[in-house]
Amino acid sequence: MEVTDGYTIKYHANGKTIWSKGKMIEDKPDGYWEWYRTDGTIKRSGYFEMGEPIGEWITYDSKGEKYKITNRNKE
Repeated sequence: MEVTDGYTIKYHANGKTIWSKGKMIEDKPDGYWEWYRTDGTIKRSGYFEMGEPIGEWITYDSKGEKYKITNRNKE
């Protein structure tokens, strides 16, 4: 794990490819986050508000194309 320009970056077990990237506030994910597969293609993206998932979350297929959109608004 490393922090660069305020972004927390976590790596896959291989230590080379990024697993996730986003900002942390008070040890909780906050704002826009992305997760990646070991081959570097994007897997999922979405927003957090102080650790809680909010808004639109996108799941991507193995080619990095939008596959599914889920709305995580608080009810």
